[in-house]
Amino acid sequence: MNESTAPKGTAFDLENFVDYADGSVVSKTLLKKEISNLTLFAFDSGQGLSEHSAPFDAVVQILDGAAEITIGGETQIVQSGEMLVMPADIPHALQAKERFKMLLTMIRSN
Repeated sequence: MNESTAPKGTAFDLENFVDYADGSVVSKTLLKKEISNLTLFAFDSGQGLSEHSAPFDAVVQILDGAAEITIGGETQIVQSGEMLVMPADIPHALQAKERFKMLLTMIRSN
């Protein structure tokens, strides 16, 4: 479970490390470890992730555009430069009213 597509020891442009694709959600795992994952996403307008929950907290950092994020039935717009902690075990969903890119950090803990 030691995967990585992120360059190690060298700075890189996170926002441009994943490209948009028409009508799609693109994901790229940057780092996958037993205790956490870093995944970069690019959502085309109109795309999203349906409501689900996870057993761990997750941090969403918006890198480009804006995401409509619903947590426990409450919807908010999270814009470029902002981050949001999605709490464990609370249903959440993401929707792209416009294209957006985000970094998702999943933190596994007991």
